[in-house]
Order: sequence, then C-alpha cells, then structure tokens
Amino acid sequence: MLRPIVAVLAVLAGTSMGAWAQEINDYPTSARAEYVFGCMKANGESRQSIEQCSCSIDIVASIIPYDRYVTAETVLSMAQVRGNLGGQFRSSEQAANALNDLRRAQAEAEVRCF
Repeated sequence: MLRPIVAVLAVLAGTSMGAWAQEINDYPTSARAEYVFGCMKANGESRQSIEQCSCSIDIVASIIPYDRYVTAETVLSMAQVRGNLGGQFRSSEQAANALNDLRRAQAEAEVRCF
C-alpha cells in the first residue's frame, strides 16, 4: 500500500522540480551569452572572468524574471537616446523601478560571484 503512494509522490516531485527549473531558466541562451560577453569586456577577458560572469547571469536570472530583465535592458539602452524620447526613459518611475531591480540583482551577483 505504501509503495504506490511513494511512487506517486516521486513522480509529482519530479514534475514540480522540472517546472521550477524551467521557471528559473527562462532566459534564452542568446541573452545569457550577451550578458557574459559584456561582463567579460568590463572585467577582463580571462578564464576566471568567464566563470564569474556566467555565475553572475545565473544569479541575476534567479532573482528577476526575464521579462523584467528585458525591461531594464531597454531602459538602459533608451536612456542614452538624446532628447524627449530618452528623457521619458530617464524620468519614468516604472523605468527606474525596473532598473533598480536589475542593479540589485547585479549587486547580489557581484557579492556571490566576484
């Protein structure tokens, strides 16, 4: 009687762990690679920096969902545009919140990985 219950629990645990892992790994490979390349450019192009920067994006991905990351990256990019359009991204509360989320995640990643 106990064996079928254990088997069902094992299947359910495996299914939920797979769903959890998929949620954590919602960043596409190209976004992770782009982050690592930029990070390496800023921190030296060595084997150690590959490992640190790969760790960093893993931490960022575990803290903020990909859509929030895209929002923050868009804010960073658009805030560099001169004029009214760029000003909207520099002064928007929503943009500032997304950027703050990314910066907090990157600060946590720096503490853990560097």
